[in-house]
Amino acid sequence: MRALLVSTYDLGRQPFGLASPAAWLRRAGAEVSCVDTSRSDLLDAEIARADVIAFYLPMHTATRLAEPLIVRCRRINPAARIAAYGLYAPINAPWLQQRGVSDVIGPEAEGELVRIVTGELPTPNSQLPNANSRLSKRDGDGEDRRARVPRLAFIQPDRQLLPPLSEYASLQMPDGQRKIVGSTDASRGCKHLCRHCPIVPVYEGAFRVVPLDVVMRDVAGRSRRARSTFRLAIRTSSMVRPTPAAWWSSCPRNFQASRTTSRSRSSIC
Repeated sequence: MRALLVSTYDLGRQPFGLASPAAWLRRAGAEVSCVDTSRSDLLDAEIARADVIAFYLPMHTATRLAEPLIVRCRRINPAARIAAYGLYAPINAPWLQQRGVSDVIGPEAEGELVRIVTGELPTPNSQLPNANSRLSKRDGDGEDRRARVPRLAFIQPDRQLLPPLSEYASLQMPDGQRKIVGSTDASRGCKHLCRHCPIVPVYEGAFRVVPLDVVMRDVAGRSRRARSTFRLAIRTSSMVRPTPAAWWSSCPRNFQASRTTSRSRSSIC
């Protein structure tokens, strides 16, 4: 099976949401292509040869930019199975399905994408957020809805199919020098139930931490490929406080590190 993973926008970062599922799919033996349309065009030939086309939708802007591409993919390759995954996929499920998406998956999507591509899920399976998730962590029967969020065994993302970091947003220093910038995810979800936050209706208070060794292997691989001093932002939830000292002590010497939280990220469209 041939899988095409597409990202339309991720705030100028190299998309973790392509690198992580690419690693899972390649481990399962699938043929994988990745296209970041903020860096390169999505070609008709790439669409036509794919059996499964999956769009990464981490935020509102990415979702809106994906709409014409979804319609185009359905027109060029009507036989392809089109999926949408990421934080903004479940909360826009009906809208996406009207535009030709068959499978709508949340942000913990890697395992589900593998089952779709390998044929273990022969019929569409869409994940919808619970309408009452902002009010309670439990259903009427007492079931903890946080248990519905998959608990994945995270593996090192595969970034070989993505453009190099030098093609993404850089950091301009006070002296005018520019540094290469990278980012990786150290956690997903959040235990808070803030009413303004798009994380809440999807994760419903669930919180997942990426193991330290997985984060550091991703960092080390990017450090080797950068071959120069660069800055890394480790994205994590406000629940992880303070950032574990082991992260910094394990970092390669050729980069500086900083931390961003899901709370600040969730408010950005």
